[in-house]
Amino acid sequence: MHAVVYHGPGQKSWDEVPDPKIVDDGDVIVRITTTTICGTDLHILKGDVPAMTPGRILGHEAVGTVTETGPGVRSVKQGDHVLLSCISACGRCRYCRERRYGQCIGGGGWIFGHLIDGVQAELARVPFADTSTYRVPEGLTDEQVLYLADILPTGYEVGVLNGQVQPGDVVAIVGAGPVGLATVLGARLYSPAAVIAIDPVPSRRAWAEKFGANVVATPEQARAEVDRLTDGLGADVAVEAVGIPTTFEQCTELIRAGGRVANVGVHGKPVTLHLESLWIKDVTITTGLVDTFSTPTLLKTVAAGQIDPTRFTTHRFPLHDAIQAYDTFARAGETNALKVMLIAEG
Repeated sequence: MHAVVYHGPGQKSWDEVPDPKIVDDGDVIVRITTTTICGTDLHILKGDVPAMTPGRILGHEAVGTVTETGPGVRSVKQGDHVLLSCISACGRCRYCRERRYGQCIGGGGWIFGHLIDGVQAELARVPFADTSTYRVPEGLTDEQVLYLADILPTGYEVGVLNGQVQPGDVVAIVGAGPVGLATVLGARLYSPAAVIAIDPVPSRRAWAEKFGANVVATPEQARAEVDRLTDGLGADVAVEAVGIPTTFEQCTELIRAGGRVANVGVHGKPVTLHLESLWIKDVTITTGLVDTFSTPTLLKTVAAGQIDPTRFTTHRFPLHDAIQAYDTFARAGETNALKVMLIAEG
């Protein structure tokens, strides 16, 4: 088969590699029909993820068809159309029993395209299939469910739920890339008074308006807009959706006393925490890796038409053109890319 293989910081290629095999009783083999590229893949290529080793297949978001199952698999069978979660869950360890699947210590967590071969490939081995795959509901397309592998549950769980968005809240989302936009969609489910999306790129601000943000602003305009919406009080919830020091610091500057800062972005550099000004404000700061416990709920919202994930797709490529797709996605400021969908032939 062929796959996108990581060869060290800044190096990747579309290579011929051995077909995956069943290793454990709970494994399945899936023929990938659609996959996509995540901002985390770009972090890997920048060298921000030290556990990533050369020779690893990239990717952790995909939809496909089960072609082979291990003897211990019970919930899916050959021929099933399944969504592959970016997070694998052993289902037995302490963290899995708490629905903290991202922290799984039984061999799961974020392993695809990180600790084991990923899914930007023609075939993929999927461990813990009973607890880490989801049958695609009848009538839904690959494109409707693909982004539930990662960005939608990430924005929803790490941004909206950790931030405890409530009806009537003013929610400031710093960063209007795919995860920031997913947070906009998730926040709208809770009837906030206003969602303000903050981004320096005009095209991203335009996307945020299309996704449902009431107000958009540049970083320089953000303070004035939040003050206008809150009579100078500050945002009830501020969500960091970029992963750089300045955007995290801006969240802590925009939040009101008693507010909640939810960090979603993947940080590759140290960030200063200004406790000298935050300690007296009763501010709650949360962090987290997505757990994907919300995937069944989000599948229902998509099936009911409450969320339309297809709007994320701005570019489509055949799977074998994955390297070109990476170039397009990495130059999002020039290409206006949100998500690129890689489609397998046939």
